Amino acid sequence: MLAWGQWIGFRAIGEATNRSTRGRVRFPQNVLDCRLCSCELKGLSNGTKTAKKKFVPIVDETPPPLPATRGRGASWNPANRFEKLHVDLCDADLLQLDPNEERPRRRTEYFRDDTKSIITRNNSPDVGFETSVNPYRGCEHGCIYCYARPTHEYLGFSAGLDFESKIMVKTNAPQLLRAELESPRWQPQTLVMSGVTDPYQPVERKLRITRGCLEVLAKFRNPVAVITKNRLVTRDVDLLRELADCKAVAVNISVTSLDPNLQRVLEPRTSSPEARLDTIRQLRAAKIPVGVMVAPIIPGLTDHEGPKILEACAEAGAQFAGYTIIRLPWAVAPLFEHWLDGHFPDRKEKVLGRIRHMRGDRLNNSQWHKRMTGEGIFAEQIASLFEVGCRRAGISERPKLSTASFRRTSQQLALF
Repeated sequence: MLAWGQWIGFRAIGEATNRSTRGRVRFPQNVLDCRLCSCELKGLSNGTKTAKKKFVPIVDETPPPLPATRGRGASWNPANRFEKLHVDLCDADLLQLDPNEERPRRRTEYFRDDTKSIITRNNSPDVGFETSVNPYRGCEHGCIYCYARPTHEYLGFSAGLDFESKIMVKTNAPQLLRAELESPRWQPQTLVMSGVTDPYQPVERKLRITRGCLEVLAKFRNPVAVITKNRLVTRDVDLLRELADCKAVAVNISVTSLDPNLQRVLEPRTSSPEARLDTIRQLRAAKIPVGVMVAPIIPGLTDHEGPKILEACAEAGAQFAGYTIIRLPWAVAPLFEHWLDGHFPDRKEKVLGRIRHMRGDRLNNSQWHKRMTGEGIFAEQIASLFEVGCRRAGISERPKLSTASFRRTSQQLALF
C-alpha cells in the first residue's frame, strides 16, 4: 500500500526555496541546510554565522490572550515574515475588547485574482503528479494545521486569520484552463484539484469556478484527481461520472477525525464527519472512483483514529486510501501551538513532543522523502497501523487514471 506522500501532496510555497520567493527575499544556504521550522530559528541567535545573516524568520511575538474567534481555526494574525511593519487589527487594545468577552465574528472578504495562468507545476519527488489547478488562494475552511497557510504571506497577508478570511478568487480559471489544454504544448496528464486549498470551500457554492473547471476537463477528457473535505463535491456528480466513463477521475475525501466535537474546532467550516461518509456513499453509488485521505494524522491527538476511519470509510464505499503526517511550516507552528493552548492544553506537550520526535527533534522538517511521512518509531507505528487497517478494511490500490481519451476541441471541429 502506497503512502499518500508517495502519490499526492503539494510543495508548500512557504517552505524556504530561493526560486519560490521570486527575488523578494534571499535565503542563506546555511539556514536552508539547518532545515528548522521558522519559529525555532530564533534559537540560533547565539553569535553564530547564521545569526549575522539578514534572514528574518517569523516575528517572535506573543499571541493575544483572547478567546477563539467563533467559526475560525486561527485566533490571531501572526506577523508576515516578509513585511517590516505589522499591525494586528484584532489586538485587544486596538479593538478595546474585554478579554472575557466573545470576539466579534470576522467577515470573509473576497478579492479578484487576475492570474494569467492556471496550471501550476511542481518537481517534488514526494508526489506522483506534476500539475495542479487551484481556483482559490486562501481557504475559508480554516483548518488550523493547514500547511498552505504561509502561501498567503506572499500576497501581503498573514498566515493566520487572513488566510481563512481573505480569499483570492480566480474567476477566469475555466477560461485559462481551456486555453492551456488547447495549447499543443500541453501533454495530457493528471491534474490535481487543488493540492493547496480546497476547491469546494463554501464560496464555491455561489461562484461555481471549480465546476467550470470540471466542465472544461470533461470536454477535453483530461484526467483529474480531486481532494476535498466538503460534501459540495456531490453537486458535480454528473461531470465526475462523465470523466469516470473515461477512467479519468478519482475523488479523495479527506477525513481527519470521526469525532464531530474535534472536527468543529480543528476544521471549523468543513463538512461534518458523517457528511463526508455520506459523500463517499453518494460518489460510490454513482460509480465514481472514491477514496479516503486520512490526513493529516496528528500524533497524540488523532493517530489512534486511523483504523476506525479506514473501516468507516470502507463501509461507506471507499476503494483506496492514503495518509500524511501533520506538517507545521513557518507560521503554522505558532498558530498550532496557540490552538493547542486554547483547546487541548493537557495534551499540548504530548502532541508537540511526538511531532518533534518524528521531525528530527523539531516541529517541522521540510526535507524531501521525509516531510510527508516523518521518521522514527512513531512514524513507523503509524505506517504499520495504516497498512494493517487498509488490509482489514479491504481497501485496495489507487486506480491509474488514463489519458487515452484526451481530445482537443480544435481537433474535434476539424472533423466536420
